[in-house]
Amino acid sequence: VMASKNQDPRIKSIKIKTGVVKRLLKDKSMYEKEVIEQEAKIESMKQSGADEYNIKKQMEVLLESRNMIPDITRKLRISSDELSSILETEKELSEKEEYKIASELVKNITI
Repeated sequence: VMASKNQDPRIKSIKIKTGVVKRLLKDKSMYEKEVIEQEAKIESMKQSGADEYNIKKQMEVLLESRNMIPDITRKLRISSDELSSILETEKELSEKEEYKIASELVKNITI
């Protein structure tokens, strides 16, 4: 009897959740960076006496980016908690590479 090539569904679940958490971390980081860059751009525009309308438009862009952060943070917290509880439940998989990657990821998340 040949060993099945099918992956343990629990490992698949860990991989999927890990991917979600990584994506959300990346998005959160991107928006936070965007906010900082946008604030600097607006400050620079004000210093150089740029048109009020253009400054106002850039403020709208800044607000959009700022408004994305709480939602992404909430999703990240939920996904991270879900991944943590999967890891907690599936401790017998702790020697698997996917488990180790997920565990390391969860450990290093600061929200």
